[in-house]
Amino acid sequence: MGLFGNVFEKKQCSICGKDIGLLGNRKLSDGNMCKDCASLLSPFFSDRRASTVEEIKQQLAYREENKSQLQYLNPTVVLGTKMKIYLDEAQKKFIVTRTTDWRSHNPDIINLSQLNDVEIEVEEHKDEIYTKDAEGKRISYNPKKYEIEYEFTINLVINSPYFSNISFELTEGDRPKAKLIKAYKDYEKMAEEIRHTLLPEKYPLPEEEKKPEVTTTAPVTDKETWTCPSCGKSNTGKFCVGCGTAKPVDKSWKCPSCGTLNTGKFCSGCGKPKVVKWFCPECGHENEGAFCSACGTKKPEETVVAKKTNLSM
Repeated sequence: MGLFGNVFEKKQCSICGKDIGLLGNRKLSDGNMCKDCASLLSPFFSDRRASTVEEIKQQLAYREENKSQLQYLNPTVVLGTKMKIYLDEAQKKFIVTRTTDWRSHNPDIINLSQLNDVEIEVEEHKDEIYTKDAEGKRISYNPKKYEIEYEFTINLVINSPYFSNISFELTEGDRPKAKLIKAYKDYEKMAEEIRHTLLPEKYPLPEEEKKPEVTTTAPVTDKETWTCPSCGKSNTGKFCVGCGTAKPVDKSWKCPSCGTLNTGKFCSGCGKPKVVKWFCPECGHENEGAFCSACGTKKPEETVVAKKTNLSM
């Protein structure tokens, strides 16, 4: 009986004074607390065992005041997926919760002045995919194959006497499988939007960042720039640095006779037909007529673009 005496000994809650039932005790550093009182603590609080009875009472008083202030919170911006941030822009306050009936769940009201940082963490989860040999044993592919997914986490660093951070996953239940797909880029954009909205001065959006002034002595690049039709990024290479879209093919042509820029089969300035160039499949010479001017080979029926691409490879 001496060994288990303390386990079955009836205890009283140091907060409300009620008897604590079996398995219902929540230990404090200098007392005990029932599960009902524990449920009233902040959901982001994790240091109960090291807290004193007096500290817990102070937190419960704060939680009561917090509950009364929720009626005055009027969110104008909602950020996130399953776990959401409700921001009251006028009062510069926000809450973090996954429930829509948040007033009845008493989420902690946090002032923007208490927010020290918004950290974005992207973690790659990589699991090998296996196959089976003739005997049914599990073996690796050659080369090895993997199932990859990416987890986006938001960590709010907060100055509060009851918790120091709030972390939640943006990609909960919907982790993207690759970096170049739209879903990955959407979560990247969402994470940056959260960070910018809460801390706009510390984390301005890329388009809001001040660009350096260009002087007349600045070096001018000879590379042709083009704007991506999908995301609007400015590029110089063959593919968009923002979304990977290939550079659009320019189908316009300049009339050699009058200099007019056209897109159709005939010149809108002088009426002459478009001169179609092709590359000889035998010698690679560029031509305009029906026969190669270098070796006499007849113009092939296949398209000019396809032949030019083969030669460049």
